[in-house]
Amino acid sequence: MNYASIKPVDIANGTGIRVSLFVSGCTHRCKGCFNSEAWDFDYGQPYTEQTLDYILSCLDKSYIRGLSLLGGEPFDPHNQQTLIELLNLVRERFPEKDVWCYTGYDFERDLTGKFAEENEHTSELLGMIDILVDGRFVEKLKNPSLKFRGSSNQRIIDVKESLKRGEVVLCDLDKI
Repeated sequence: MNYASIKPVDIANGTGIRVSLFVSGCTHRCKGCFNSEAWDFDYGQPYTEQTLDYILSCLDKSYIRGLSLLGGEPFDPHNQQTLIELLNLVRERFPEKDVWCYTGYDFERDLTGKFAEENEHTSELLGMIDILVDGRFVEKLKNPSLKFRGSSNQRIIDVKESLKRGEVVLCDLDKI
C-alpha cells in the first residue's frame, strides 16, 4: 500500500485533535474531489514499518483523540489488509482512542452488503472503526458549512451501534 500523506495534528477530519492517514488509491474518482492526486495507487510513498512506527508515535500523545483514515479510499481491497494490521496495533496500544474513516462506499449497499461479501477483509476492517463518514463526494451537493463531510449526501455513522442494531445509526456530533 502507498500513502499520500500523514497529518500528525489534524482538527478537520473528526472530533478533537487527531492523526490522519491519507492512503493512496481510489476508483470512485468523484468529480471535484479535494484529493484527486491520491486516486493513483502508486501515488505518494510506500507504507513501511517506519510509517507504522511514525503513526504510532504520533498517536502516543495525551492530547491526540484518535486516528482518521482517508484517501484515496481506505476500503479499497488493495488497502484493507494493511489498515487492519495498523488498527490492530492502534487498538492494542491505545484502546481509549477512537478511529474515524472516510469512504466513498455506502454503508448498507457496500460495506455490509455485496461488496463486503466479495472482499474478505471488509467486515473485519469495518468492525474496527468507530465513526464512518460514508458516501461518494457529490459536487452538486457540496456544502462547506457541514461538519466533517464535504457533501450533504454523506453521513456520519456510529459503526458499533449500527452493526449492533442492524441498521444505520447516525452520530449525534454534540455527544461525541
